[in-house]
Amino acid sequence: MNVIIDLCVVPIGVGLSVSKYVAACQKIINEAGLEYRLHAYGTNIEGDWDKVFDVVKKCHERIHEMGAPRITTTIKAGTRVDREQTMADKIESVKNKL
Repeated sequence: MNVIIDLCVVPIGVGLSVSKYVAACQKIINEAGLEYRLHAYGTNIEGDWDKVFDVVKKCHERIHEMGAPRITTTIKAGTRVDREQTMADKIESVKNKL
């Protein structure tokens, strides 16, 4: 089953800037070969359920390895079984209505 998630991983106890942790997660997502889009407060990721959530786990593991003692993560997830739909499809649908 495919899923589209909105992922926001926030390391706690590492200071104010978290961009190096975000970059580490982006590398993991890219290496997994998943389609993704970084935005100001998180990342949209699409792909096979198990692959997507494996990436979430690897992000946590990597951020802990980088020294973060705590992480809080927010995930919104959506699935469809009536037809295939990509992130691009969803955006295009809204643009067509503007």
